[in-house]
Amino acid sequence: MQTIAPMWLWATFIGIVLVSLFIDFVVLKKQGSHDIGVKEALNWSLVWIALSFLFNGLFWWAVKDSTGSSEIANTKSLEFLTGYLIEKSLAVDNIFVFLMIFTYFAVPTHYQKRVLMIGIIGAIVLRTVMILVGGWLLAEFHWILYVFGAFLILTGVKMWWAAGKEPDLNDNPALKLLRKVLPVSKNYEGEKFWTVENGKKIATPLFMVICLIALTDVIFAVDSIPAIFAITSDPFIVLTSNVFAILGLRAMYFLLAAVANKFHLLNYGLAVILVFIGTKMCLIDIYKIPVLFSLGVVVGILALTMLLSVRTAKPESKG
Repeated sequence: MQTIAPMWLWATFIGIVLVSLFIDFVVLKKQGSHDIGVKEALNWSLVWIALSFLFNGLFWWAVKDSTGSSEIANTKSLEFLTGYLIEKSLAVDNIFVFLMIFTYFAVPTHYQKRVLMIGIIGAIVLRTVMILVGGWLLAEFHWILYVFGAFLILTGVKMWWAAGKEPDLNDNPALKLLRKVLPVSKNYEGEKFWTVENGKKIATPLFMVICLIALTDVIFAVDSIPAIFAITSDPFIVLTSNVFAILGLRAMYFLLAAVANKFHLLNYGLAVILVFIGTKMCLIDIYKIPVLFSLGVVVGILALTMLLSVRTAKPESKG
């Protein structure tokens, strides 16, 4: 696996992630469990987006400095931006599943912050491993590109078919498995994951939620990581664009949870994006679709589906 990023940029990236997690776990922890409003979620979302763009600017400068080519720097920064937007857009569907899980288990909103914070840590570790393994597989076995491409196309078709339908968590195989192997208490014990009933240590519903969030992220990572590898083969770009999108996931969740009903057509757009990326991956040895065109397609589809969602949204009843 080869990357164009210099070692000092890897160190800078790791430092930014550690500082970001420190802020989440230490500074924000002092706030305690509290409801996160739309204004706070929007402000933090803008902070994470701004940080991602600043890092992309630093990445552009690093590539320009090491290669002496503005053209290469432009291409690589566009690859980062496209990968970031793909991961960010696919995270929307992930967030809707999180919302369904929280609603099903009636998780109080002031407990949801901690669940998402822990979920972000797990997602970063898991996706780092998956990206490194995926990058090695693609480097060793080129034909896997076609497998990933076909998988993305099938996933997109499945997502289109399921869009608009109300998912039923009762039929979720992961939840059924967890209930069989893990005794769970009926009530929450604050933000605790374990409690004692009849002298026996058992899990709280909050621990069940953490497990489902983690399993859900595994499933969505299988979609998003190959989609970004379709844009670039550089593991640094795949990893950094993925992680920066994940860092803003918690703020994005609370923001979208408040306006989820306004973008009811978004899943159709995400389905089209997956089919497009899968097709791009399958055609890579025949015709390499330019990164700028891919970025335009992703942005255009997202903008169109969001606009159509707002225009066709049913008016909320005042009664």
